Amino acid sequence: MKTKTLEMPEVAGCEATECAYNRDRLCRARAITVGDGTRPMCDTAFHAGTHTRGEMIAGVGACKVAGCRHNNDLECQADVIQVVLSSSIPMCGTFES
Repeated sequence: MKTKTLEMPEVAGCEATECAYNRDRLCRARAITVGDGTRPMCDTAFHAGTHTRGEMIAGVGACKVAGCRHNNDLECQADVIQVVLSSSIPMCGTFES
């Protein structure tokens, strides 16, 4: 497998404890995608009966919310983000319009 090393904002914490990628309130996906074009939700989160065994801390691979002040060319430029729950929906807590 070819690998790439990229600089991307770290997901420093995640409240979506039911997500398959969440372990110890940290996101263990390789990278997440934020947004659906309008709302800054975590587009990677999903519920599962088991959680990943991965140890890495996720980064933000892409952000589809062009209206966020941290978004530059559909890439997040924040240093870190937090994923918070809003009405049980995992959302980017770092989003600012």
